[in-house]
Amino acid sequence: MGVIVLRRWKQLTLSFMVSFVALGSGVTGLHASQVSAAANAVPSYEVKFLAKPEAVLGTSGSLRNDVIQTFGLASVPQVIGVAYYDTNHLELDAEGWNVRFRKKEDKDNYELTYKKRYPILNGDINAALSLANREGFDASDDNYEAEIDWGYGKQTLSFSNTKKVNTTTTGTQLPSEQESLALLLDKLPGKLKKWSSPDWGQQKLSQSRLHGPLTFYRYEGTWEGQKMSLEVWPIRNAEGTGTENLIEISFKTADASVASQLRTELMDTLMSNDWLLPIDGLKTQLILERY
Repeated sequence: MGVIVLRRWKQLTLSFMVSFVALGSGVTGLHASQVSAAANAVPSYEVKFLAKPEAVLGTSGSLRNDVIQTFGLASVPQVIGVAYYDTNHLELDAEGWNVRFRKKEDKDNYELTYKKRYPILNGDINAALSLANREGFDASDDNYEAEIDWGYGKQTLSFSNTKKVNTTTTGTQLPSEQESLALLLDKLPGKLKKWSSPDWGQQKLSQSRLHGPLTFYRYEGTWEGQKMSLEVWPIRNAEGTGTENLIEISFKTADASVASQLRTELMDTLMSNDWLLPIDGLKTQLILERY
């Protein structure tokens, strides 16, 4: 009888030890990866369309009054200087990364933004979010802002990490290429630095050059209760002989249903006034390729 009791006591002790280890490691009947995996990020939305430059701009290049009135825009724009950094072969862009340096005329800081993009195929947002999760962008990471860019015919998921550096510089003037690159390397986030191998991002950014700079103009206002933005981007033309204007009109919201409803209304408004340019924007790509 004593042997049976002793054997049963050993079994109970072993069972308790296994349970204790499982609890300590966070595994209680679930696979460890199921317990430790964070939820997918919850993105906000930016709805954006391109507009016909010849239809929304006057002969002087300023915004037409009927456009200003329709979208409740300020008549005087905010002026912003911007440049992008990538290698000659656009190796950062090939991995979905864009690195941007920006200065707003009315701010006393530089904005350094590191953005990772994921295409959304066939409208499957969850698939893009799950892929991003597997690559380290999940709901637990508050260093990156998740956003879905919703254009004319496609959607893109992006994760942006923006750092600010104080400056005494006035206006939109950017530092020299060497100074800007030094700041971008100094603030380089870990995800980009270690993207495909240790120090991959640092090596590629170190080998990068300036694409730009250029100055664009942002008109802000309110439309249908949403903050509205219309930007005029004078971008070097394909021949390199001058510039051509890219006009982007957009609003942001955290609500998917609001984004969907107002996107339809915005498209209808642009179409009814013959302002809509029915293609998706390639702003960043054009700048990387043409500068």
